[in-house]
Amino acid sequence: MRHQYATPWIWIFLLPLALDFKATNATTGHFVQFVFVIPAAAAGLALLLIAPRFHDRSRLRSIVTASLLLCVFGSVVAQLTQDNDSGNYLRVLLPFVLFMLGYLVACRPWSEQRIAHFEKALFAANVISLVFTFVYGIATGGGLDDLRFRIISVTLLALQGVLLHEFVVAKRYSFFTITVFAGTVIVELLSVTRSLLVGTVLLFLIAMALSAPSVRQISRAIARGLLVGAVLAGVAGLAMLAVPNVGEHWTQRIFASEETVSGKDPTTITRLAEMRDQYDQVTASPETLLFGAGYGHYYRYSPAYLPDLAGQFSKKDFYAINEWAAGHNFWVYQFFAGGLVFGIAMPLATLGALGVCFFSYRYWRSVVPDAPMLPVLGRAIMLFAALPATSIGGNPLGPRFSGLVFGIGLGLMIATYVRLQRALPARARRMRAARRMRPAVMPDLPGRIQPGMGRADLASTLGMSHTARLPGTNRPDIAQ
Repeated sequence: MRHQYATPWIWIFLLPLALDFKATNATTGHFVQFVFVIPAAAAGLALLLIAPRFHDRSRLRSIVTASLLLCVFGSVVAQLTQDNDSGNYLRVLLPFVLFMLGYLVACRPWSEQRIAHFEKALFAANVISLVFTFVYGIATGGGLDDLRFRIISVTLLALQGVLLHEFVVAKRYSFFTITVFAGTVIVELLSVTRSLLVGTVLLFLIAMALSAPSVRQISRAIARGLLVGAVLAGVAGLAMLAVPNVGEHWTQRIFASEETVSGKDPTTITRLAEMRDQYDQVTASPETLLFGAGYGHYYRYSPAYLPDLAGQFSKKDFYAINEWAAGHNFWVYQFFAGGLVFGIAMPLATLGALGVCFFSYRYWRSVVPDAPMLPVLGRAIMLFAALPATSIGGNPLGPRFSGLVFGIGLGLMIATYVRLQRALPARARRMRAARRMRPAVMPDLPGRIQPGMGRADLASTLGMSHTARLPGTNRPDIAQ
């Protein structure tokens, strides 16, 4: 249905949490949760009430929805059995709740106008988060060793994914988007975080794969890739010249393993030690193996890795580590927190959905490149692909804002895929049409989308609600 307040609700849903930050003390962090989360949650619930509905079932949408509900509501079982600290449990669970809320809001047959509002709000919120986090980190940090942990926006890779779609897939360039992308690269260099650069490369390869669905187009995609790579190299060179200490820190990070007694990278070892302890705890009993240790459960570093950290950690400091926040490894932590029943369904379902949408996009782009809403699907894929890219160096659903953004990205991706799947012809008919048609001839789309069809027919094909009507007519319009 049409709703005059839908657009303000969309912006309220996203903008407050864009100003979220890593608090310097627990009291400030708790206060921020109320100030930023309450308006976002209220706007999300309002959007759920006015959102259009799908009339037909989709297997992919049902699987992903069920996995999210199982993850969030099933966490109560582990909480009751483990009796973790309730405050820690709620703080760790909050990003997952926002992830589910963002998904439920975005996984609806919104009109193209509303989808445009969602995408504009997402882009603006990610840019605001990038700038605000950088300024806040510079203002509160000291030297490069301290501030590099505070200047990274939690959705930096999500912003890069959308920009890479514009550059590599859509072939659109503007001074503003190039400047924003250069800013993200500068933040990566100043943060001296190797996993971010690996994530950027991964997103770049995904964008190239989306832009080249056929062998004939691979050379063009490589040429655009070299252009973007040259821009990245230029920005990196300017950053090195402007801040000479950055190059020294990167050298230390790359060759960190050579400076240790064990000859192993200390960051990698601490991550492995964390995962090993989580795995040992969750497999310690049949109860934890099935239902997990719960969100907010304490974990340490496994003693098996203490010899590998000789010279980096003292024995006292090693055993003093006792964490409860979402672990650095998203995939292992989900198993640790939810076990076999409640932990592994959500990551597997979302990763599988990303693969299904990725290959479907490539096929549709090669056969029906002018299909409706195909660019929306491409941008949503690149946005949500930042979740596994972010998981290389940390838990993408640990921060509040990233949980909301990735949930909306997943919802837009699933909803657009479902609507295109219904709108486009069956696979066999598309293949026959692709072989027979000439380059300038549209494929045969009988009974689904035909040239000259009215807007109402297209809305019906894409599964939109028909509660609103075109002004001055009796024909139903696209749901708003």
